Amino acid sequence: MDVTSVDEGLCIAELMVESGVKFGTSGARGLATKMTDRVCYAYTRAFLQYLNESGALVPGAGVAIAGDFRPSSPRIMAALAMAIADAGYQPLNCGFVPTPAVMLYGMGNGIPSLMVTGSHIPDDRNGIKFNKAGGEILKQDEEGISRQVVQIPAGRFREDGKAVTAYTLPAVITAAESEYVQRYVNFFPHHVLAGQRVCVYQHSSVARDVMAKILKGLGAEVVALGRSDKFIPVDTEAVRPEDVDLAAKWGKEYDFDCIISADGDGDRPLVSDERGRWLRGDVAGILCARYLGAQVVATPVSSNSAVEKCGWFTEVKRTRIGSPFVIAAMDEALSAGETAVVGYEANGGFLIASDIERDGYRLPALPTRDAIIVPLAILMLAKQAKLSISGLLQQLPPRFTSSDRLKAFPTELSQSRIATFNSGDVATDKQKIEAVFGEEAGQVKAVDGTDGVRITFMNEEVIHLRPSGNAPELRCYSEAATEGRAQQLNQRCLAIMNSWRER
Repeated sequence: MDVTSVDEGLCIAELMVESGVKFGTSGARGLATKMTDRVCYAYTRAFLQYLNESGALVPGAGVAIAGDFRPSSPRIMAALAMAIADAGYQPLNCGFVPTPAVMLYGMGNGIPSLMVTGSHIPDDRNGIKFNKAGGEILKQDEEGISRQVVQIPAGRFREDGKAVTAYTLPAVITAAESEYVQRYVNFFPHHVLAGQRVCVYQHSSVARDVMAKILKGLGAEVVALGRSDKFIPVDTEAVRPEDVDLAAKWGKEYDFDCIISADGDGDRPLVSDERGRWLRGDVAGILCARYLGAQVVATPVSSNSAVEKCGWFTEVKRTRIGSPFVIAAMDEALSAGETAVVGYEANGGFLIASDIERDGYRLPALPTRDAIIVPLAILMLAKQAKLSISGLLQQLPPRFTSSDRLKAFPTELSQSRIATFNSGDVATDKQKIEAVFGEEAGQVKAVDGTDGVRITFMNEEVIHLRPSGNAPELRCYSEAATEGRAQQLNQRCLAIMNSWRER
């Protein structure tokens, strides 16, 4: 085997091009085969070096690590631990826990944290989420990490990027999981969910056991179904047909108040009504914000417009898609002196920027996507209103969204097609859009280029096109006054978009 015999200076910006492992909407991601030990080591050293430059780390400080259940996660976690130790810090192994759990542990101890996960994407890919002691890295932090040049010690890696000697992770610290469970058990009244029967669709989510523990800790009867030893890429924003059918089947077979689940790393929820019909994440987010008494809500431009139409919130701040942009908007609200500030995304991930006080209980801020708070808040809201979850949904304005994606759709093609609708010349853009989509939706009312292109038509229907930030996929979001129409519009738009491949 060939091993480097001299220290190697490695520029992260160049490594991104070389490996294809790049920053997306949530951390650095790439093919698992490209996320070699050497690549992951270099990214981690760059992150720590960046923090050290700003005085955010002291010598010997701990750095928390966790991972999801992808086959490549344990290897990558070991590479991260090696980098932390080589940089003079202490790797703290939190084991396989949800992303919000490891970040909560990091924030509570004033240390950075790393989560190895590809979230909802297939397990041939993986990623690393980087968190500072105060929360997720933002876009300016990504730029700072990308500028770093790190030294790779001689003899550490073979030419194929594999570690010469695998690093052994230290023993698991159980506090990350237990503190996360107690966060919610302590916020809600004792056994408040007694009498509620909840199904946890476990599949391969790293949150599967933690969600059950929290629900049981609050008194709910929990039925766990669908556990899998094989990784299943559950996308909460584009739910697989088999998961739609499975939830509907369970809804008929069992007497559940709801079914809940989460994506691979447990930061995006799935919540169903009592019939096993999955709620859209951006609708679930509205209900969660309502229960928490939010005043200011930050949410991406792709989210359902019922958040404005319901009139429940003092201000709604629209952002680009991705938690860093939602966090930036929440930080702006906090800087302006706002309180009860929260955020959510169309994928259901819910962020809490300020401490929440309710009924004499306090929920500390956790400004990262979280899954479990959403079903808990919805169950509480339904209980207080003495309604089923489907009845609770009837209180919202009749706005329905549908979303799906075209896989293996070249990012360059997505960007070029969307650019034709978002040139900046409003009149020309409207004409081009109507030439393509006018037969389906009519005349254009407004075009929003905040992220991709979001088109509102005169009939208040919406079509939003956007390339994925994590994979070669083109996403389409549709909104209409009925569920059937939103789905119909989405499918017709996907057919149009799919025809672009042939041109």
